[in-house]
Amino acid sequence: MSASDSPRIWLVGCGNMGGAMLRGWIADGTAPALITVIDPALPIVLTGVRVLATAPVDEPAPAILLLSVKPQGLDTVAATLAPLVAPHTLLMSILAGVEIAALRTRFAAPAHIVRVMPNLPASIGKGVTALYVESADQVIREQASKLMRPLGSVEWISDESLFDAVTALSGCGPGFVFRFIEAMAEAGAALGLPTDQAVRLALGTVEGSALLAAESHESPSILADRVASPGGSTREGLNVLDKDGALKALIAATLAASARRNHEMAAAARR
Repeated sequence: MSASDSPRIWLVGCGNMGGAMLRGWIADGTAPALITVIDPALPIVLTGVRVLATAPVDEPAPAILLLSVKPQGLDTVAATLAPLVAPHTLLMSILAGVEIAALRTRFAAPAHIVRVMPNLPASIGKGVTALYVESADQVIREQASKLMRPLGSVEWISDESLFDAVTALSGCGPGFVFRFIEAMAEAGAALGLPTDQAVRLALGTVEGSALLAAESHESPSILADRVASPGGSTREGLNVLDKDGALKALIAATLAASARRNHEMAAAARR
C-alpha cells in the first residue's frame, strides 16, 4: 500500500496486535501522517504517527476505522466513536469473538463492517490475516484486502461462524509455536547444549522448516517422513510424538480451548 493511495485510518488501540499492524503498514510505505492512533495509554509509536487519547471530534470521519482494543473494551470505545463515523467509513474489527451483529448494534452508521483476524508476524510482513464481510461488494473486499496485504497473506472466510476456528488456528497460533520453540530449546539444553545456543538452534530449525514446508508441493506429513530414515534418530523421536496420536490430540485440545473461549466472548458481546 503506497503512500500515495493510502486512506486515512483511525487505529483504535495500539497494543501488541495494533502495534504489529502499524509497523507493517509503515514498513510498506504508508505515510505515517495518514494514521491516527487513538489510545488512552498514549503509546510510543513510530515517528510521524499521530497519537491521541480520545477521538478527534472536530475532524471528518476517517475512511477506515480499525478497532484493535480488547473485546471487553468494545462498549467503552463505541460510546465515543459511534457518533463520529459516517456511512462511507469502513469499520474493521480484530476483536476476537465479537460478531458483526454485535458490532452493528454499537455502530449503526457504517455501511460495511469487516471482521479481521491478523496474527503477530504481521509486524514483519509475514502474518496471515483472515477476513469476513457480509457484502459481496468487490470494491469493499479489495479495500480491506489492500490494507492487510502488506502484513502478509490474506484469506477470505466464507462463513462468519468459522471465525472461532480461524482465531484459534492462525490468530492464537503464533503463541503456540513460540511455546514449541521454547520447549525444543529447553530440551536441547537438557541434553547438554548451552542455553543460548539451544535457543538459536531451535529458532533456526523452526524458521527453516517452516519456509521449506511453505515452498514445498508436498504435505508436512510427507516431509516429516522424508527426514526420518527407517531405524534412525528422527524416526525414534517421531515415534514418541506419534504414539497414540499424542501430539495431534494435544494440538486439537489446544485449539479447541481457544475456539471455546472465542465462542464465550461472542456470547458476552451479544448481551
